[in-house]
Amino acid sequence: MATHLSHPQRRPPLLRQAIKIRRRRVRDLQDPPPRAAREVQVQSHHFSPEERDLLYEEALYTVLHRLGQPEPSHVKEASELLSYLREAFQVQPEEHQQMLQRVRELEKPVFCLKATVKQAQGILGKDVSGFSDPYCLLGIEQKVGVPEGSPVSRRRQKAVVRHTIPEEETHRTQVKSQTLNPVWDETFILEFEDIANASFHLDMWDLDTVESVRQKLGELTDLHGLRRIFKEARKDKGQDDFLGNVVLRLQDLRCREDRWFPLEPCTETYPDRGRCHLQFQFIHKRRATAASRSQPSYTVHFHLLQQLVSHEVTQHQAGSTSWDASLSPQAVTILFLHATQKDLSDFHQSMAQWLAYSRLYQSLEFPSSCLLHPITSIEYQWIQGRLKAEQREELATSFTSLLAYGLSLIRKFRSVFPLSVSDSPSRLQSLLRVLVQMCKMKAFGELCPDSAPLSQLVSEALRMGTVEWFHLMQQHHQPMVQGILEAGKALLNLVQDVMGDLYQCRHTWNKIFHNVLKIDLFSMAFLELQWLVAKRVRDHTVAVGNLVSPDIGESLFQLYVSLKELCQLGPVPSDSREVLALDGFHRWFRPAIPSWLQKTYSVALERVQRAVQMDMLVPLGELTKHSTSAVDLSTCFAQISHTARQLDWPDPEEAFMITVKFVEDTCRLALVYCSLIKARARELSAVQKDQGQAADMLCVVVNNMEQLRLIIDKLPTQLAWEALEQRVGAVLEQRQLQNTLHAQLQGALAGLGHEIRTGVRTLAEQLEVGIATHIQKLIGVKESVLPEDMQPFLCTPPVSSNSYSRTSFLPPLSFGPVSGARLPPASLLTLLWTHTLTVLVEVASSQSSSSLASGRLKVALQNLEVCFHAEGCGLPPEALHTDTFQALQSDLELQAASCRELIQKYFCSRIQQQAETTSERLGAVTVKASYRASEQKLHVELLSASSLLPLDSNGSSDPFVQLTLEPRHEFPELAPRETQKHKKELHPLFDETFEFLVPAEPCQKAWACLLLTVLDHDRLGADDLEGEAFLPLCRVPGLTGCAEPGEAPQMRLPLTYPAPNGDPILRLLESRKGDREAQAFVKLRRQRAKQASQHAPRQGGGS
Repeated sequence: MATHLSHPQRRPPLLRQAIKIRRRRVRDLQDPPPRAAREVQVQSHHFSPEERDLLYEEALYTVLHRLGQPEPSHVKEASELLSYLREAFQVQPEEHQQMLQRVRELEKPVFCLKATVKQAQGILGKDVSGFSDPYCLLGIEQKVGVPEGSPVSRRRQKAVVRHTIPEEETHRTQVKSQTLNPVWDETFILEFEDIANASFHLDMWDLDTVESVRQKLGELTDLHGLRRIFKEARKDKGQDDFLGNVVLRLQDLRCREDRWFPLEPCTETYPDRGRCHLQFQFIHKRRATAASRSQPSYTVHFHLLQQLVSHEVTQHQAGSTSWDASLSPQAVTILFLHATQKDLSDFHQSMAQWLAYSRLYQSLEFPSSCLLHPITSIEYQWIQGRLKAEQREELATSFTSLLAYGLSLIRKFRSVFPLSVSDSPSRLQSLLRVLVQMCKMKAFGELCPDSAPLSQLVSEALRMGTVEWFHLMQQHHQPMVQGILEAGKALLNLVQDVMGDLYQCRHTWNKIFHNVLKIDLFSMAFLELQWLVAKRVRDHTVAVGNLVSPDIGESLFQLYVSLKELCQLGPVPSDSREVLALDGFHRWFRPAIPSWLQKTYSVALERVQRAVQMDMLVPLGELTKHSTSAVDLSTCFAQISHTARQLDWPDPEEAFMITVKFVEDTCRLALVYCSLIKARARELSAVQKDQGQAADMLCVVVNNMEQLRLIIDKLPTQLAWEALEQRVGAVLEQRQLQNTLHAQLQGALAGLGHEIRTGVRTLAEQLEVGIATHIQKLIGVKESVLPEDMQPFLCTPPVSSNSYSRTSFLPPLSFGPVSGARLPPASLLTLLWTHTLTVLVEVASSQSSSSLASGRLKVALQNLEVCFHAEGCGLPPEALHTDTFQALQSDLELQAASCRELIQKYFCSRIQQQAETTSERLGAVTVKASYRASEQKLHVELLSASSLLPLDSNGSSDPFVQLTLEPRHEFPELAPRETQKHKKELHPLFDETFEFLVPAEPCQKAWACLLLTVLDHDRLGADDLEGEAFLPLCRVPGLTGCAEPGEAPQMRLPLTYPAPNGDPILRLLESRKGDREAQAFVKLRRQRAKQASQHAPRQGGGS
């Protein structure tokens, strides 16, 4: 639900207010927002004209007296820097030239080189011990009139400091004893006049003290030390050893330099003398500008930074772009030069940057993330003692000022950071992180010790800001015309805005405040807003009273639903939860319930009447067989259910009575619809001359009522009866529930069922006439009539042309409850189809022994299926192919088959059973089989049997195997074969070969098989059956392809038993008494089944 920020007509005032807030300082956190704040124009700087002139003079002086080579990323040309300064300070060209000339006339500063000798590495070891006692001599040589590259210049570079620089201008470091990697970290200020003719000289020496030969021999460690003793013996006592030097032209150095320099020798001996780490910085002394003489250096730098940043931000705003906190190369160059020349420390630069950025952030639009760098730098270098009292006060003031301003933005974050601007969440998060980092600083803790915790300050600002926002929204929604109805609409809009704001707090703002400050903004805002909303809703309902008009009732219902959604947004109720002002708010709306229920019924009744009046009783489509009014009725009832779910009255007893009323109204509307739709059918039929069209309309009416019955049947689910019964179970008895809700529903369903049955029976009386007689006539057709010649007779309509001939496009019709029992919905065609199948089943059962009659019934079933399907306009295949249809089709398929076809089907089923059998509980046989087409011989090797059942009393068996090719009518000339009998053996090894002379054609049929019957030989009686195995001949090598088979693979076949409950094929064959072949086959199969049943209990049944 959108808040006021998402409404286009309300956006401009809030955006203007956001701009005003961002461009002015916060005077007092308790002040309400001004009603008509004046637009504050952002100036180019915050200095008076006099201050601006002093600062401009300082900047020009810095550029004009630039020293050293420029940095790679800095601006080289002075003219470009001067032009930038003129734009940044908004100085006119004439004034600029005057100021520039005046600055040129000022006295030059004293140029100095700030040199820091950090350390050296890998120097020569001059002492006997292999180490040295190094120290450095350094200074600046002013070479006047000596051209570069001349022999004199080269000799002066080789010369040592003491020979080129006066002693009073020479500086010396401390001596580091016995080391080759000395560390000094000493800084010297070296003055010079002309950078073009000045050179920096540094000599490194090994201090040599007078020692006795005995002392030196004590330090001797190797032969090199001995050579050093002889060398020192030749030189003067106390003379220091030269270790190397560094000579640099000042004009080659950058403004700041930090590098390692190699130590150069005076001669070509020992060229690798190590290296020295030096830092250089060109600085000024005694600058002639008024600002430098009257203000601290960091203050001047802070003001210059503030002016340049203000210009940069203003330039981006003029170009309709936001500043990304990166300064231009010109500004970076000028600030770098000024900080370097003024010799500002990193700490004071960071402090100046913080003061400038924190002050500008309160008046200009730029990212708060640029404040993080100075905060981090100040925190890293913080030492309170290095600041003067006025500096500490200025820094503390900047902390408190930024904190107050940040809290004011947080207080009004809804308008200052609107979600209509994509980067608002990131900007708010950046501000919070800046405040967190600032309050965590040691400097903040020491300079602002009385400040409350940041989370407490932010929480209070959010709480106050939420209340202010609510009052602002209330004022915004204040109606122009005073009245109960207008006040209700205004209150509804206010609640919806509150919900939209809470939604934004939960899904956007809450995670920002929680991640940064662990503040639950959503819970805080919800608690504040729900109290404010509750008071106004309560006042409004009291003003409405008990006399609720339809319009006011509609407004109250929308308000009630919005309050429910508002409460659902809140925290989950618990025992420890704070009591909310909105708890039990539904009681305020109790007088409006009758108005809501009456309005729901009235609207629904009007929609039903309008839908029926517009209905032409024509099916909506081929798949949708009801008409338009049924669709409208479904939508109408869905709206009633939706209203009930929206209401969801909390009080159980009252909720039960409301549900009873909804059910009563729904059932009443259903019966009203039945009366209206029947009257509509009579009205349309009165002007319809075609009786078939009238029947079609009646079909649509019945379908509409069936659709209505389905809708009514879903009422318990749609109205959540189960949940309601659980709620009222403690106050109402189950019998009372049955006598109200369920009784109403059953009464409505019974009435609909009566209406539906009446319509269905009216149509069925026309369409069912003659179906049974028609099917009976099929049986009496002469035997000479072929099935294909019966097609015209089978398709002759059994009923009148005005009814049955239209079944190809009749809409599905449903029938309802019969004798109080609800049956599953079915179409009229389904009813006729079921009746037809019932007649066919009865006739097929009586003609099961006649293949001729069964064949005719089979053809009749196929043609009736086509007729009822009607090329997709009748019943779908899934409705036609019922269990009864499939069973009848299967039975007729068997009954219409000849005896030999039945025998073939039997063996196909046994082959399938063999393929599905994996258990060897009855044992198994192993065979090899192949077919040689050239000889027309089937070669069978019976290898063995295993795991046979012990059928004799001695716990063993006397097994042998009988081999026959089945069915016998396919192989009439081939007699059965038998193996040798093995005594007392359950795992006999036969290893016997049999050959059958048989053509390939009958062997390749699906039902052709080799039947392996394993028997237990019994001398006194009939042999017992161990089991049967069926090997399909079509899978034997040599019969599956044209090539002659190679080595035949072994096949292990599990033994099986016939079905214990008999086979339907055998029963059908047995019913054909006049067929000797069928009777003989049945006799043998029955004998095998009887033998199997005798042993089934002992082995747990067949496979």
